[in-house]
Amino acid sequence: MPQIRTFPRFLVTEKAENSIRGGHPWIYHTEITEAAPCEDGALADVFSRKGKYLGTGFYNSHSKIRIRILSRNANDRFDEAFWERRLRYAVDYRRTVMGKDFSCCRLIFGEADSFPGLTVDRFQNILVAQTLSLGMERLKPILFPLLVSILREYGEKIDGIYERNDVGIRELEGMEQGKGAFQAEGLSPNLPGITEITENGIRYTVDYVNGQKTGFFLDQKYNRQAVGHIAPGKRVLDCFTHTGAFALNAAKAGAAHVCAVDISQEAVDMARKNAELNNLQENMSFVKANVFDLLTQMAETGKKEYDFIILDPPAFTKSHSTVRNAARGYKEINLKAMKLLPRGGYLATCSCSHFMTDDLFRKMLHNAAEDAQVSLRQIEGRQQSPDHPILWNVPETDYLKFYIFQVV
Repeated sequence: MPQIRTFPRFLVTEKAENSIRGGHPWIYHTEITEAAPCEDGALADVFSRKGKYLGTGFYNSHSKIRIRILSRNANDRFDEAFWERRLRYAVDYRRTVMGKDFSCCRLIFGEADSFPGLTVDRFQNILVAQTLSLGMERLKPILFPLLVSILREYGEKIDGIYERNDVGIRELEGMEQGKGAFQAEGLSPNLPGITEITENGIRYTVDYVNGQKTGFFLDQKYNRQAVGHIAPGKRVLDCFTHTGAFALNAAKAGAAHVCAVDISQEAVDMARKNAELNNLQENMSFVKANVFDLLTQMAETGKKEYDFIILDPPAFTKSHSTVRNAARGYKEINLKAMKLLPRGGYLATCSCSHFMTDDLFRKMLHNAAEDAQVSLRQIEGRQQSPDHPILWNVPETDYLKFYIFQVV
């Protein structure tokens, strides 16, 4: 028998009702038709216009996403046991799908794990968390110690949790920015800020204090392996190299030479350091440059110096309103890369923006190939690694597009 509802009651539009029934967890401020007084970050019940229970989620008056649904089960009790079950479910999923790679993976992927706004990455003995919703922020004192306890129960060594909450989106949720070690019993308050991981047999130094996002992009793990399959004997240009991950996978696989390019001197220095860490620097070079400018300069020379080009740019769009401009940026670098490759050369290209959908990305690639007067022979079409699960009823979780082509 359903429990008596004690949370503030909200009524929503038919559009929101259909969305919730379809499994999407977000309710926007424009979709609420009747609202009870509710504290920001607290739980609220959502009902249809006819009074039928639809779900329970976190409320926040500061956010356009007014309610983030956690559960559609009227019998759920949101106590410590509930959160422990949900955390264990997420951890067990990673232990299953990641296997030997469980030591470095994403443990919590926000809405895909029913922890809206929460990201937790594992780098060996360090967890790095980012909290982007007020409801999760309030739950941290319960969630983080529980997560560590579950991991230790499985024999995993966890020394501490570092929070990377230095992102502007927190202010849209009414939260302050900041970063630092999470304080709790049994966790070290003094973390080194640098750790070493091994991925695909390659060692990396990860700066989880100052690096982008949480310090390392785990979602391309198996796409980097795929690049390694193509790389032996090739002259490789890795654009937007960041920590050098694609470049290092190519070098380790036996590329004749790899040039790693990034606009950030810090990124170039880190890529070089990672190459030295793996004794791969002999057949590698590192260049600080704007990729757009560099590809233009290379095209002007008319030389086709590389037979494998990798394009792993940052997200060119973070909203629907800028998708058209982003498509132009993606087309520009892909068109130039296609022109720089000899007949039979190889191109690996991707987009990490949810708003640049797969259909749009493929259309852009088709247009770029047409303008470059080449054909694309697809070798692989891939997505993010399974520790970043895709929920088909939540399109926002499907964001990474990755293709490998031969250019003919």
